[in-house]
Amino acid sequence: MGSQLHSGFDFLPAYLDRAEQEALLATLQPLIEAAPFFRPTMPKTGKTFSVEMTNLGARGWVSDREGGYRNQATHPFTGLPWPQIPDVLLTLWRQVADYPILPEACLVNLYRTGAKMGLHVDGDERDPKAPVVSVSLGDQAIFRLGGPQRGGPTTSLKLSSGDVVVLGGASRHFYHGIDRVLSGSSSLIPGGGRINLTMRVVG
Repeated sequence: MGSQLHSGFDFLPAYLDRAEQEALLATLQPLIEAAPFFRPTMPKTGKTFSVEMTNLGARGWVSDREGGYRNQATHPFTGLPWPQIPDVLLTLWRQVADYPILPEACLVNLYRTGAKMGLHVDGDERDPKAPVVSVSLGDQAIFRLGGPQRGGPTTSLKLSSGDVVVLGGASRHFYHGIDRVLSGSSSLIPGGGRINLTMRVVG
């Protein structure tokens, strides 16, 4: 059963069982080999992210000192198009997103020990009504959800492997991030860590 912490925010714990998680990870592995993880850098400062990233779909999110945050059709280092979003993820989107258009982008974040993600809003999509669907694999993580304004009150939530989160409605434009990953809490990811899949309609 899912739950709503805020309007449009759906938390679906254990949406994928262990066998489904393992099958999804096996599907992802050759796609990640084709589009290897890389570390983006912050605009202007060039500071390296603690999270490693890659993308699936027609458009992928990247960031570097020179070009800033953006969506583009090719991997920044290989120059090749991103692999397609696999059918298993598109099926999951149809089940939980309640939105008629399929995602064009799936950001794949790899959190190893010590990695985190500061509070941010996913705000560069054309349709503000399109939700963001997030899938957790591997180690547990402490997810923090704020409100529409930076610096407001926040709520923390522990995300486990197989959990799905949908940011829709009002919560679509709420600040959110990952405080920390609980290393060693799952055996799913080879070498440890957490993979987070975030599907979006870029437009």
